[in-house]
Formats: sequence, structure tokens, C-alpha cells
Amino acid sequence: MFGSILADTCRQLESTNTRVPMAAKENLIEQHMISSNFCEERRRSQRLHLQIPLFVRGRDAHRDQFTELAKSLDISSLGALLTSPRPLTINDVITLTIPAPSITSSALVPAGMPPIQARVKRQQGAGDVYLIAVEFLKPIG
Repeated sequence: MFGSILADTCRQLESTNTRVPMAAKENLIEQHMISSNFCEERRRSQRLHLQIPLFVRGRDAHRDQFTELAKSLDISSLGALLTSPRPLTINDVITLTIPAPSITSSALVPAGMPPIQARVKRQQGAGDVYLIAVEFLKPIG
């Protein structure tokens, strides 16, 4: 069942729930994902094609510490696929933080989510960015 959901997702990556048109670079990344092994079913839980801005903190492939704004392309309770302008090191642990909304006094807006620790499992260059597959150290949700 999840295999067919994944196949549909891989074929229809250009549709998003955000209703924001994708930039040409994002379309290039999406096409690269479709034609690469990133769309192979390796997941133990259902993933959602969801673009979320994230702060990524860790060490890059050159061992330099960084904090950078990135975004998810898809996410599940066990991991995520991110875009990053810098290469990371396989098996390194990084910290992901979802920026809190500016208005937090409303009961409709949840409080900030705690940082998520994740291990870099795979990465692949896609133009001037890298597709980074991470596995959360503790499942979310």
C-alpha cells in the first residue's frame, strides 16, 4: 500500500499543500529525486511531501560548524529529506529546529517544537544544493 503512495508521490512531486509555486531550482531538485534512487522505498513509516523551513546545526563535510536555514522536501515520523547548500558527513548527528511563528500568544499556534537530533544517512548533489536524507534519533509524533 505504501509503495503505491510513494510511487504516486514521486510522480507528482510538483504538487504541494502550500499552494506556493515552486521555483525553477526546486523543480530541478524534484526532477533529480524522481530520476535518482531517492524515490526507492526504504521507509518504515509513511512519509508526507511537506516543505518546512528548518534550521540545521552541525558540522559540514569540511568539519566546520554551521547553522543554516534549509527546508524539508518530505518527512515521516522516523526521518526526513532535506535540501542543504553544503555537503554533510554520513553518520554525523545534526540538530534540526523548526522556527517558531512570530505570534505565539494565540491558543491556535502551538509552542515551539524542541530541537530534533538526526543522523545523516545519505546525501546526493542536485545542482548547487545537496539532498540530505536523515533519520531521527527518536521518532517524532
